[in-house]
Amino acid sequence: MERWLVEHLSHWLGGWPAVTELDIIGADVRDHPGWDGKIHPAIGVSSPEAGVLSLPPHAVTAATKLYAEDRDLAVLGPRVPALAGFPERGWFTAVYRWTTRPEPLPDAGTWMAADAPGVPDWLLPFGGDVLVAMDPATGEHLAGVGIKRHDAYGRELAVVTAPPARGRGLARRLVAQAARRVLDEGALPTYMHDPANRASAAVAEAAGFPDRGWFAFGAAEAR
Repeated sequence: MERWLVEHLSHWLGGWPAVTELDIIGADVRDHPGWDGKIHPAIGVSSPEAGVLSLPPHAVTAATKLYAEDRDLAVLGPRVPALAGFPERGWFTAVYRWTTRPEPLPDAGTWMAADAPGVPDWLLPFGGDVLVAMDPATGEHLAGVGIKRHDAYGRELAVVTAPPARGRGLARRLVAQAARRVLDEGALPTYMHDPANRASAAVAEAAGFPDRGWFAFGAAEAR
């Protein structure tokens, strides 16, 4: 296991590695704003062997009791947001990927400040620099990557391609380009997607993020 991955999960979740099938832990970090300035009250990651579900300390006892009844995260999960004090949130499960060897695809974008003129509004919440691909003839935005800067050790990549520009391989090139920059900065690039999203899975594989059978889960992000 990569050292950066252990460091990242230890800070992001409040504890790693997992010891049992599912370690339900209390972490003060769940009560503090995350990368986007919002509270993320429940976050978990699992390998094929074990996992950690990170909750606010006050929610651990109730969640542990419920999990003991079924030993099934699919049953516990939808009840977790309410236990953590956020009943309006949903529950998500995502394939969790990371890489230390992104594919050597050609660069496809330019790094720009998230609040620079012409950068799409969806990239603004990421702050810092974002990666943008534009049509050189028209200046039209084609695709972009934002970075969720969870901590000093782990940076999650998010990519969106405008519908008219899909099918050109832009997303995979941008993700690989962003991953190289994250690694150069001394952090681990990660990538998450819905298990049913085949297009996103294909982008991840092509950019050098293999599916290792890991998953992330938790309370859905506030809108």
